[in-house]
Amino acid sequence: MQESRPSLNPVLRDFWLTPARNRVLYGGRSSSKSWDAAGFAVFLAQQCKVRFLCARQFQNKIEESVYTLLKVQIERFGLRDQFRILDNKIIHKRTESEFLFYGLWRHIDEIKSLEGIDVLWIEEAHNLTEAQWEILEPTIRKQGSQIWVIFNPKLSTDFTYKRFVVNPPPNTVKRLINYTENPFLSDTMLSIIEAAKEEDEEAYGHIYLGIPRDDDDASIIKRSWLMAAIDAHKTLGITPSGSKRLGFDVADSGSDECAQVFAHGSLATWSDKWKAREDELLKSATRVWDEARKRDALVTYDSIGVGAGCGAKFNELNAARKDGASVLHSKFNAGGAVWKPEAIYSHGTKNKDMFANIKAQAWWLVADRLRNTFNAVKNGHQFDADEMIFIDSSMPNLDQLIDELATPKRDYDNLGRVKVESKKDLANPKREGGPIPSPNLADAFIMAFAPGQQPMRINPDLLKRA
Repeated sequence: MQESRPSLNPVLRDFWLTPARNRVLYGGRSSSKSWDAAGFAVFLAQQCKVRFLCARQFQNKIEESVYTLLKVQIERFGLRDQFRILDNKIIHKRTESEFLFYGLWRHIDEIKSLEGIDVLWIEEAHNLTEAQWEILEPTIRKQGSQIWVIFNPKLSTDFTYKRFVVNPPPNTVKRLINYTENPFLSDTMLSIIEAAKEEDEEAYGHIYLGIPRDDDDASIIKRSWLMAAIDAHKTLGITPSGSKRLGFDVADSGSDECAQVFAHGSLATWSDKWKAREDELLKSATRVWDEARKRDALVTYDSIGVGAGCGAKFNELNAARKDGASVLHSKFNAGGAVWKPEAIYSHGTKNKDMFANIKAQAWWLVADRLRNTFNAVKNGHQFDADEMIFIDSSMPNLDQLIDELATPKRDYDNLGRVKVESKKDLANPKREGGPIPSPNLADAFIMAFAPGQQPMRINPDLLKRA
């Protein structure tokens, strides 16, 4: 059987060929948006000398860019011999077209100085900020230059959706495309989408039809607070100080993942995630123990379920050290009692009357500190460093962390005390806004900033004699 010749999505032909300054391609997942953009970019690079700036909000390594997508399309169209694929750029040998890759958050000032850009391609553009757009629009100033804005809508209140879909700039062509117009979609994927539609039509509409959600008012932590917290320590001129902590969320089973987040004082700088079975607890604990030793950090771990055995594993690792080095660790029982129950939380309400458990208290305290950071950055309000939380832009998995932290909604117990959506509720197909996987990175982040955690001080010599 002869294979069909690779091609672009024919329904997007007019979109790419219509003269325009801004090309806005948006919609749900599995719609071929990014694949088609990569294919058309490769086509242009063959025709004449074109300089592409491929950007996304967060890019700490080249693999997080569209670099891999371009490589796949080059191979798919049988053009490998025409391109030089380097470690940090791609160049067409004959036309000298080149693809550059940048993260907007950390390199926006560097991008301002770039000259001769023909196409700015902003991938996953839902996180683009108004301030960044005000810099980027005049920076891409070459005669005939274009800006491609490609994204899956998140919230109708996001800047990208309002600016490019609701009220697009002059000389803009915008196109909504969904999986229903993707001729390359497999039967397997179509079955998955159909099942998602049957389970929860509203979630299906958001994920696969590109319908933005109205707002995140029910979320405990607002996305805007998280965006303001990124590199806010630099904006406010604050040097991190204080204790060093690792929050460790332990995988339960199935597709669940382990995750750890490191924080120094008010600044979260690093995260890690990995798949692990229940019988691999020692392996996962060793991974965290090694990181804690390297960073001189206290570990706060999820002590429910599989995580209940973490303390014993850390103690084994401490006892095995001949030099007496050890890692301090403390439990975090999400359903446990609140910290300082008689203390006043706000407006005369005691902690024990406000929060259903320590998990709810920890999430609310993190939310309060992130709101303070937002007000400090956006409104000039004054707070001490320990009343805020900052997130370094070099944080691995940053996009996923932001999504996870901005997702859980407030809930209430039978006594009217606030609590956080449980993992079971988050995974419920009938959940308002759609089901989501376990927020492992978010839980690790919360544990890194959990209140009142007292470390277990274990003497390795006593363990050896036990």
